[in-house]
Amino acid sequence: MSGILNSSIGRKFAMALSALFLMFFLLQHFAINILSVFSAEAFNEASHFMGTFWAVQYLLQPILIFGVIFHFVMGFVLEIRNRNARQISYAKNNGASNSSWMSRNMIWSGLVILAFLGLHFYDFWAPEINIKYFKGDMSGLLDPDNVDSGFRYYEELTHKFVDVWRVALYCLSFIFLALHLLHGFSSAFQSTGMNNKYSKGLQTFGKAYAILIPLGFIFIALFHHFNH
Repeated sequence: MSGILNSSIGRKFAMALSALFLMFFLLQHFAINILSVFSAEAFNEASHFMGTFWAVQYLLQPILIFGVIFHFVMGFVLEIRNRNARQISYAKNNGASNSSWMSRNMIWSGLVILAFLGLHFYDFWAPEINIKYFKGDMSGLLDPDNVDSGFRYYEELTHKFVDVWRVALYCLSFIFLALHLLHGFSSAFQSTGMNNKYSKGLQTFGKAYAILIPLGFIFIALFHHFNH
């Protein structure tokens, strides 16, 4: 693994694989969250399953955390190396004429997404870990002493979208995520050597994914804000 990461091509390939993995997780995360718009019960059931199934908690969750950390660390490493490798300044070589705005600003959109993840972990992941592993309550119920109280996940979700400032931050973050994905998706396929006869279809799918998934998350936040 260290040998792969010591080469520029290897680092880009590893970065692309981590990006594709996170895109798959994002799609799965959206599929569960969109249930909250249609059925509180379905969302609660899906959330409880994901929050208690051993393979998700003890296998997939650590892999996801590692994937997030690896992707951002590798992104910063590549950005620093790319900057150091440039022998000609932008004053002589106009970056805008050689690359898109999104590709030149991936580091900034990435930082916004990283800050959003901090807020998202604070809002949902940290309280969940506290309840399950520090308080020892794996029931997922609103009232652990009342089996008829119902699951707490829907109430926790909708409660977070009451404040306008939090909804605005979520929406802004997903706009930056869309910009990040618009370049990241095509870059990931290129780095993994998937440029073939299906490239045009993959590019179309990537653009649709980069726009529709963040837009879907924005819709979820606005829906619960205006219907709380």
